[in-house]
Amino acid sequence: MASPFNDDLRLAHVLADDADSLAMERFRALDLRIATKPDLTPVSDADEAVETAIRRTLSRARTRDAVQGEEQGTSGQGSRCWVIDPIDGTANYIRGVPVWATLVALMVDDEVVVGCVSAPALARRWWASQDGGAWTGKSLMSARACHVSDIDDIADASFSYASLTGWEHIGRQDGFLALARRCWRTRAFGDFWSYAMVAEGAVDIAAEPELAVHDMAALDVIVREAGGRFTGLDGRPGPLGRNALATNGRLHDAAMAFVGHWPDIEGDSPAEPVGGNVRDLTSRRRPRE
Repeated sequence: MASPFNDDLRLAHVLADDADSLAMERFRALDLRIATKPDLTPVSDADEAVETAIRRTLSRARTRDAVQGEEQGTSGQGSRCWVIDPIDGTANYIRGVPVWATLVALMVDDEVVVGCVSAPALARRWWASQDGGAWTGKSLMSARACHVSDIDDIADASFSYASLTGWEHIGRQDGFLALARRCWRTRAFGDFWSYAMVAEGAVDIAAEPELAVHDMAALDVIVREAGGRFTGLDGRPGPLGRNALATNGRLHDAAMAFVGHWPDIEGDSPAEPVGGNVRDLTSRRRPRE
């Protein structure tokens, strides 16, 4: 079925192409400038340059759309909002680790309808649009479909996460460790890569305890269009919570039994909408390693 958002998906690829060029030019540069933000997370001059370039293109190509980015907050109003993480995995980027990506998403009425994840140092890209399926490859013309795995037993599952930090803070460290012990295999692939591999069927479960909407939006639609489920740890679908659980769908309820928690936990109120009707959620998290 053709997606009604094909034009937006093509634009997301254009934005990713520009981001790849800028980010790769500065990757492992000896004069890379690095600062620490108020939330104690690192930011480089490449993060700023990529987000600025994406915003510049969107200001010409989608003049009526809002934009929400990790580094520069929210601009514009309306039911359509582009959500940008210029470099997801900045800690990797500044250390020369090639696992980082630019995340571009389009939300309409607080539902993600387009997502593109571009990891040029890995020579990988993943994308999806509503009713258009999930894909991976080097371009729209050179791609293969993504499908989640058919694993249906936790004991056979591969579980990927970012780090242990944060699970104790939300009161779910014991559940996280119990889930890890029950799974066949655990690896800390981290950041966007965990969720991309869920969409590909290489990993069956991915979870993180503390995130912002720009960390999740593009990944949400990719996992869903690949046949999986993407929710917060409270079970609510989508990327507007403060954490994430993504699975192949078959394992979601079982994984939720270990790491899920509910909105009565202090500070875990549902997120407000994104874009013109939404508040900026970029600061609603602890530092991501």
